Amino acid sequence: MSKYRAMHCRLDEDLSQLTGFLRRQGVPHRITEERGQQVVWTRDEADAELVRVLYAEGVPLQEARPMTARPVRRLNWKQLLRHVPVTLTVLAMTAVVALLTGIGSNISAIVLFSFVPVTDTGYLATELDLQQWWRLFTPIFLHFGWLHLAFNALWYWELGRRIELRSGSLWLLGLTLLFALVSNLAQWIFSGAVLFGGLSGVLYGLLGYCWLYQMLSPNVHFDLPKGVVVMMLAWLVLCLSGVVTMLGFGAIANAAHVGGLLIGCACGAIAGGLQRMR
Repeated sequence: MSKYRAMHCRLDEDLSQLTGFLRRQGVPHRITEERGQQVVWTRDEADAELVRVLYAEGVPLQEARPMTARPVRRLNWKQLLRHVPVTLTVLAMTAVVALLTGIGSNISAIVLFSFVPVTDTGYLATELDLQQWWRLFTPIFLHFGWLHLAFNALWYWELGRRIELRSGSLWLLGLTLLFALVSNLAQWIFSGAVLFGGLSGVLYGLLGYCWLYQMLSPNVHFDLPKGVVVMMLAWLVLCLSGVVTMLGFGAIANAAHVGGLLIGCACGAIAGGLQRMR
């Protein structure tokens, strides 16, 4: 339902280019007449901001190409707190855990967030402890070095906020938890009782989600450049080949990356397909 009042203009003004572009980009909207004016309504504030930007700056000439997601960049911090709380919360929790664990140097703190607990013998358990169910998700907050933390935080910010602005906070939260669970399980099944962590599995899930979604139902909020997809997939191939480890970057959670990408692509194909049908 369109409930956000995006803008109004004169009754005789032609909005056909604007509405045509919005339809092609999959942005739900409607136009009503009120007191001799046209009023454009949207589903949420992010779409309303997009409409205002398009109206002020004009519809892109290359209409077949998704427009750069300018509304994302125009949001100030107060708007960010209101519109992307999950993205900011995940990043804040990641920063707190990084401080608690000394960026991977404090073992006694790290094992509090590991996928399996430490046994009385001092080794990681070989079986899951479902009574400590939170461990299924907490490894995503573990990072081993500033570069690892900065890279993952940057990409969660870029991908997470796009999904949250387009589909809502609860949707991003659900995707993050699902991708964390699948990627962590994949890595544990593949590598066994070893220490691993990082947001990378979730990131590849979000990447796969945006990639397949916009392929089936292009929209201006994701606007994920093809170069980003190619770069991330190329990095995945390098990690799988062992070259990255040989260069001294440490052990790579390849199973988490692949598991996250596969579940992300599956979710993106389903969501994008349903949006295209609508």
